[in-house]
Amino acid sequence: MERFRVVGGARLAGSVTVPGAKNSALKLMAAALLAEGTSRLGNIPRILDVEIMAELLRRVGCVVDLEWTGDGGHSGTAWITSPERPGHEADEQLVRRMRASISVLGPLLARRGEVRIALPGGDAIGSRGLDMHMSGLVALGAEVVTEDGCLVARAPDGLRGSQVKLDFPSVGATENILMAAATARGATVIDNAAREPEIVDLCTMLQDMGAKIGGAGTSTIEVQGVDLLSPVVYETLPDRIVAGTYAVAATMTRGDVTVRGARPEHLEIALDKLVTAGASVGRVPDGFRVRMERRPTAVDVITLPYPGFATDLQPQFAALNAVAEGSAMVTENIFEARFVFLRELTRLGAQIEMDGHHAVVRGVERLTGAEVMASDVRAGAGLLLAGLVAEGETTVGEIHHIDRGYAGLLEQLRGLGASIERIGDETAGGERTGDGPAT
Repeated sequence: MERFRVVGGARLAGSVTVPGAKNSALKLMAAALLAEGTSRLGNIPRILDVEIMAELLRRVGCVVDLEWTGDGGHSGTAWITSPERPGHEADEQLVRRMRASISVLGPLLARRGEVRIALPGGDAIGSRGLDMHMSGLVALGAEVVTEDGCLVARAPDGLRGSQVKLDFPSVGATENILMAAATARGATVIDNAAREPEIVDLCTMLQDMGAKIGGAGTSTIEVQGVDLLSPVVYETLPDRIVAGTYAVAATMTRGDVTVRGARPEHLEIALDKLVTAGASVGRVPDGFRVRMERRPTAVDVITLPYPGFATDLQPQFAALNAVAEGSAMVTENIFEARFVFLRELTRLGAQIEMDGHHAVVRGVERLTGAEVMASDVRAGAGLLLAGLVAEGETTVGEIHHIDRGYAGLLEQLRGLGASIERIGDETAGGERTGDGPAT
């Protein structure tokens, strides 16, 4: 029922701090299931998905405490106490709210020898089948079937190491196989593994817990199973997608923004694209700075698995191209339904022609404010960025998607000079202040 209302025209200037990565924090929370006792995870972003994951872990017997003390209350610490014998059934309603809930599959199978989990929900950005998750666990000795809309996996004799070759470098499948293999008997080799920084983050945490893992960050990961893992104290790596979103916002608004807490080495292609668009990008000791003094030049983007251009930054760059000089091709190779966002962008006056997984974006001098709807986390971010440069007022609906992935976004943008507020329908009790996650 709530929306963001944006009045365009402001030039963003100042600094923002990037919280821990959504796509890492959720998996680290699931990994805490692997060790009996209390793990402490720092730099956790205060987003709706973290709240959902915390509740999911509670439903399988964990004690989870969240404390929001960092970065103005937008990040904090999660204490997760995993019991001696966690439950093996993941709450169906919670699982259907968030795709990342599938990441409890590997840890629960490893700890309990069986798990039942509903087929997950989440963003409407295309089919993301679980075939590779299932085949990987089968290779480790599990029996995996689907029953009544649920995935059921059993390994009554325990898991054993094996050779696993993924058809595609799936992040989720790589993570589940990694966590299941950490305590399996013998060695596991994952070929065509995902290489994202979030995969490396998970491997590092597992190593701190006592796992034996080699090849993190490469396409071949080797895991030597150990008998027991221990609780850990660990810090989540910064969110590269959030950092990239602020970088694009600075470029679109011809601003000057320093993004602190970010790791520019995780954004090399995206930042190079911004330089091509005309921005000045330079490193600072704890992040990077983006300055722009003119209308950007359109840039082609082709999404690919890491280290290629991130699909999670495609909507933001499509928004940039919508107001850039010239035309550019946007090619989406990861999620076929992500172009739903482009239809909303045209409501603001963007000139876009779509053909399958290709879209030609012809830049216009200005967009015009309108009512638009977010279809997923990154679509919501892209629409907000477009609203920042549109004439008049833009309202973005379905902002629970944005709350799922961006901690303190409203306050951070306000701090940079944006005119943005959260509003509610009359039936929802009117306007709400603050920017905490919806619950």
